[in-house]
Amino acid sequence: MTLSITQQCQHLRQTMRQRRRSLTEAEQAHQATLLAQQLINSFPAQAKRVALYLANDGEVSPLPFIKWCWAHNIEVYLPVLHPFNAGNLLFLRYEPTTKMCVNKYGISEPVLDVRLVSPVVNIDIIYTPLVAFDVQGNRMGMGGGYYDRTLAANPSVKTIGLAHDCQQVDALVTQPWDMPLNKIITPTQHITAM
Repeated sequence: MTLSITQQCQHLRQTMRQRRRSLTEAEQAHQATLLAQQLINSFPAQAKRVALYLANDGEVSPLPFIKWCWAHNIEVYLPVLHPFNAGNLLFLRYEPTTKMCVNKYGISEPVLDVRLVSPVVNIDIIYTPLVAFDVQGNRMGMGGGYYDRTLAANPSVKTIGLAHDCQQVDALVTQPWDMPLNKIITPTQHITAM
């Protein structure tokens, strides 16, 4: 029996999520430290505002890099589910004192405050989480399309996917709405989209 593209994607998504969740706490912490070093070493001097995320479900954590950004006066923004425009993201300023809440997916996000929202075009780099990736810069997300819609509406913004090395696959099956990334950075690799 041949699986449909949707079924293939669901199966791959389950496999890769399990793979990243199987990393121990010590492995996760080590990977986060290595990732931060990769990001710091390749950080463009002119960038002043970046969008990141808080790790969930075994994602590689950018927290050490977030702390580096704060220490170097780089503004950090986190994605927030848009309250009125379903399926879309807003990006809110994130600081050590930011009040947080948990969204419908169980992910921590800043409490909505319109004064802290940045237009996406004002963000220098969007670092995205992902479930799987390939060397062509294709990204498989959780399946909600939030980042794809955001990136499609803002094609000039630089996008970098962050992942564990174990999330790499030979080639992802892509759909017309899937937005490729400019680069993918793992704890040991820099992959520039082909």
